[in-house]
Amino acid sequence: MTSSRPSADRAAPVSGEPVRHGTGVNSNRAFPTGAHPQHLDPFVLFERFYIEPDQGFPMHPHRGFEIVSYMIEGGMDHGDSLGVTNTARENEAMHITTGGGIRHSEFPADGAGCNGLQLWINLPREDKGMEPDYSDAAADELPTETLDDATVTTVVGEDSPLSTHTPVEYLDIEVTGSWAWSVPDGWAGFLYAVDGAGTVDGSAIAEGDVLPVTEAATVDVRGEDSLRAVAVSGRPHGEPIDQRGPFVL
Repeated sequence: MTSSRPSADRAAPVSGEPVRHGTGVNSNRAFPTGAHPQHLDPFVLFERFYIEPDQGFPMHPHRGFEIVSYMIEGGMDHGDSLGVTNTARENEAMHITTGGGIRHSEFPADGAGCNGLQLWINLPREDKGMEPDYSDAAADELPTETLDDATVTTVVGEDSPLSTHTPVEYLDIEVTGSWAWSVPDGWAGFLYAVDGAGTVDGSAIAEGDVLPVTEAATVDVRGEDSLRAVAVSGRPHGEPIDQRGPFVL
């Protein structure tokens, strides 16, 4: 059962923070940042990345968490130590369980820049050493439906071919009027504005802003003309998140 608390008691949206990666890639990070310094259990970080044609992430290691990459514009080439290669394009997604260790690379495809969203999800301590794995989904494999004044695509969750070891719902929404987003009891989540502008429980939100939600809630999301956002929620592990660069211990 989902409950709601008054919007006056809920945190207002905060702006994402620019991040320059050592490889020359720029990102807008939703958290952790100076404005929202905490991880959001079970989520380690979330950001929108922008990769120019001559940039990218050469082969590098990860372990201890899951990665969901979802493309907004252009294509991104993925290669990893499991021998997998794939190009994810607009509205396509990739999921990696880093587990006990994996190496991968990410570069823009076709000599053109790209941008997308990347989410890191913590693994519980008992699963940190699990075997790494990889999966992906094309745009037409992700279920899409119209609900009231919103078009909702499920990236991770019910009927999506992508599943995570931590229970998560990841929705891509296009709101032209009003839509209600529910975070279940015992879960935490966030809403991140990808494009356009609107309001969440009456507070303004625009591209690059994030609304953290740390307890069960129903959030009134409204678009001004149109608001594209992702609404992500998950079941916390209740364990400290110890992030050390590319590793989550």
